[in-house]
Amino acid sequence: MSKMKFSDIANELKKGIYRPVYFLYGDEPYFIDKITTYIQKNVLSEAEKSFNLTLFYGRDTNGDTVITAARRFPMMAKYQVIILKEAQYMNIEELTPYVRQPLESTILVINYKNKNPDKRKKSVKELLEAIPASNGIVFESSRLYEEKIPEWIISYLKGKKYTITMDACGMLTEYLGNDLGKIANELDKLIITLPEGEEQITPEHIEHNIGMSREYNNFELNKALASKNVLKANQINNYFARNQKDNNIALTLAMLYFFFSKVLTYHFIKNKSKKNVASVLKVNPFFVSEYEQAAKNYSKKKVVNIIRMLREYDLKSKGFGNVSADAGDLLRELVYKILH
Repeated sequence: MSKMKFSDIANELKKGIYRPVYFLYGDEPYFIDKITTYIQKNVLSEAEKSFNLTLFYGRDTNGDTVITAARRFPMMAKYQVIILKEAQYMNIEELTPYVRQPLESTILVINYKNKNPDKRKKSVKELLEAIPASNGIVFESSRLYEEKIPEWIISYLKGKKYTITMDACGMLTEYLGNDLGKIANELDKLIITLPEGEEQITPEHIEHNIGMSREYNNFELNKALASKNVLKANQINNYFARNQKDNNIALTLAMLYFFFSKVLTYHFIKNKSKKNVASVLKVNPFFVSEYEQAAKNYSKKKVVNIIRMLREYDLKSKGFGNVSADAGDLLRELVYKILH
């Protein structure tokens, strides 16, 4: 099996099923690190690691050195583990002779982070084809799109026997984006701070432990605008104006653009079932009602005008056509124009 999901690889490892070669590449380091760390910590006992665990770094090594080490037999252990980090800094094609005929007693883990190998090159293509042909794994670790983050958060917490409200998911996604490493760290911190007996993370927990306001954030601003809640939108605006250091207008404008672009798309969807809308908009079904409500409150023409205004105010926030208004004033103007 050449193409496997992260969950498939993780399940194999937990069952003690090891492959001779793992080629892990892509722009999402989280999954690469999880697989590598598991192998490094769990395949060998502490006593076996002294003689059978070897780390190489692509900046400081070459193919011949790695191959020589990989062809050794383990000492007083079933396996030896060789981890090649920063493989993107070396000519990985040099490893092709070995991965064509790897030793079953060697587990070679190749980390090729934050980029993809050039598959247009014949030599790279031969390497990537040789690995699965020898029962190894080639795994691409891709960044998750932001709409997939709530689902990932829920799954991550489920594995630790905790849950989270969808509003809290939205807050974390807004605050941390799609950096899974950061999200996992914050979730682990939140779990530790939960009072004994509580198993669900709420917006209140995020506010108290991360410092993000559960009432005054971009996620809540979207909701207030979608429902045309003038009072709430103005309260959030005033909060942002008083706390400009912690509420970057560029992020607010980007999230509003993201939201209203999807509202415009919603207007043109013929099959407006929750499942189909979620699929077309690439959002969690939980959030479909917000787009439905916004579409009722803002016509197609109004949404097009809002998107135009967002571009205009993005330029103003960067100093184009704006002499004196600060970020707070600009956002107040913009939100007033959106609502009226």
